[in-house]
Amino acid sequence: MYTAVKARDLITGTGRTARFDGDAYGSGVSFFLVDNDPGEGPDLHRHPYTETWVVRSGRALITADGEQIEVEPGDILVVGAGTHHKFENLGPGRLEIMCIHASPRIIQEDLDDVEDG
Repeated sequence: MYTAVKARDLITGTGRTARFDGDAYGSGVSFFLVDNDPGEGPDLHRHPYTETWVVRSGRALITADGEQIEVEPGDILVVGAGTHHKFENLGPGRLEIMCIHASPRIIQEDLDDVEDG
Protein backbone atom coordinates (compact mmCIF):
# COMPACT_ATOMS: atom_id res chain seq x y z
CA MET A 1 0.00 0.00 0.00
CA TYR A 2 1.20 3.54 -0.70
CA THR A 3 0.01 7.12 -0.90
CA ALA A 4 1.40 9.59 -3.43
CA VAL A 5 1.13 13.29 -2.65
CA LYS A 6 1.74 16.00 -5.25
CA ALA A 7 3.96 18.88 -4.10
CA ARG A 8 1.45 21.47 -5.32
CA ASP A 9 -1.14 20.03 -2.90
CA LEU A 10 1.08 20.81 0.11
CA ILE A 11 1.69 24.54 -0.46
CA THR A 12 0.07 26.68 2.22
CA GLY A 13 -1.04 30.27 1.67
CA THR A 14 0.72 32.40 -0.93
CA GLY A 15 4.29 31.39 -0.02
CA ARG A 16 6.55 28.61 -1.25
CA THR A 17 6.61 26.56 1.96
CA ALA A 18 4.84 23.20 1.90
CA ARG A 19 3.20 21.57 4.92
CA PHE A 20 2.67 17.81 5.28
CA ASP A 21 0.56 16.52 8.16
CA GLY A 22 1.20 12.79 8.14
CA ASP A 23 -2.03 11.65 9.77
CA ALA A 24 -4.00 12.57 6.63
CA TYR A 25 -1.86 10.07 4.68
CA GLY A 26 -1.33 7.27 7.22
CA SER A 27 2.17 8.51 8.17
CA GLY A 28 3.63 8.80 11.67
CA VAL A 29 5.67 11.91 10.81
CA SER A 30 4.91 15.42 9.56
CA PHE A 31 7.11 18.11 8.03
CA PHE A 32 7.52 21.54 6.52
CA LEU A 33 9.50 22.01 3.32
CA VAL A 34 10.58 25.57 4.01
CA ASP A 35 11.47 27.90 1.12
CA ASN A 36 12.09 31.36 2.62
CA ASP A 37 13.59 34.62 1.46
CA PRO A 38 16.30 36.42 3.48
CA GLY A 39 15.04 37.67 6.85
CA GLU A 40 12.09 35.27 6.91
CA GLY A 41 11.47 32.51 9.44
CA PRO A 42 9.02 31.46 12.12
CA ASP A 43 8.62 33.28 15.43
CA LEU A 44 9.55 31.62 18.70
CA HIS A 45 7.53 28.44 19.31
CA ARG A 46 7.75 24.87 20.64
CA HIS A 47 6.35 21.38 20.05
CA PRO A 48 5.57 18.48 22.44
CA TYR A 49 7.89 16.20 20.40
CA THR A 50 11.32 16.38 18.78
CA GLU A 51 11.94 18.33 15.58
CA THR A 52 14.79 17.64 13.16
CA TRP A 53 16.01 20.17 10.59
CA VAL A 54 17.91 19.25 7.44
CA VAL A 55 19.36 22.28 5.65
CA ARG A 56 19.16 21.81 1.89
CA SER A 57 20.35 25.25 0.71
CA GLY A 58 21.05 28.67 2.15
CA ARG A 59 22.10 29.75 5.63
CA ALA A 60 20.01 30.11 8.77
CA LEU A 61 20.44 31.29 12.32
CA ILE A 62 18.64 28.89 14.64
CA THR A 63 17.82 29.89 18.21
CA ALA A 64 17.06 27.01 20.59
CA ASP A 65 16.47 27.66 24.30
CA GLY A 66 18.25 31.01 23.94
CA GLU A 67 21.39 29.63 22.27
CA GLN A 68 22.18 30.45 18.65
CA ILE A 69 23.80 28.33 15.97
CA GLU A 70 24.41 29.13 12.32
CA VAL A 71 23.66 26.29 9.92
CA GLU A 72 24.40 25.75 6.23
CA PRO A 73 23.67 23.14 3.53
CA GLY A 74 24.07 19.58 4.76
CA ASP A 75 23.79 20.47 8.45
CA ILE A 76 21.27 18.64 10.63
CA LEU A 77 19.98 19.96 13.94
CA VAL A 78 17.65 18.23 16.40
CA VAL A 79 15.73 19.95 19.21
CA GLY A 80 14.02 18.08 22.00
CA ALA A 81 10.37 18.17 22.96
CA GLY A 82 9.40 21.46 24.60
CA THR A 83 12.48 23.35 23.36
CA HIS A 84 11.75 27.01 22.58
CA HIS A 85 13.07 27.64 19.06
CA LYS A 86 12.95 29.73 15.89
CA PHE A 87 15.09 30.33 12.82
CA GLU A 88 15.82 33.10 10.34
CA ASN A 89 17.20 33.01 6.81
CA LEU A 90 20.54 34.85 6.93
CA GLY A 91 20.69 35.25 3.13
CA PRO A 92 21.86 36.30 0.74
CA GLY A 93 19.71 33.76 -1.14
CA ARG A 94 16.74 31.55 -0.41
CA LEU A 95 16.69 29.11 2.49
CA GLU A 96 15.47 25.59 1.84
CA ILE A 97 15.19 23.53 4.98
CA MET A 98 13.18 20.42 5.83
CA CYS A 99 11.63 20.55 9.31
CA ILE A 100 10.69 17.00 10.34
CA HIS A 101 8.16 16.65 13.17
CA ALA A 102 8.13 13.37 15.11
CA SER A 103 4.34 13.36 15.14
CA PRO A 104 1.55 12.37 12.75
CA ARG A 105 0.34 15.99 12.91
CA ILE A 106 2.06 19.31 13.52
CA ILE A 107 1.34 20.66 17.00
CA GLN A 108 2.80 24.09 17.64
CA GLU A 109 2.57 26.49 20.57
CA ASP A 110 3.51 30.05 19.62
CA LEU A 111 5.53 31.84 22.30
CA ASP A 112 5.15 35.50 21.38
CA ASP A 113 5.32 36.70 25.00
CA VAL A 114 8.27 34.49 26.06
CA GLU A 115 11.92 35.54 26.04
CA ASP A 116 14.33 33.59 23.79
CA GLY A 117 15.95 31.92 26.81
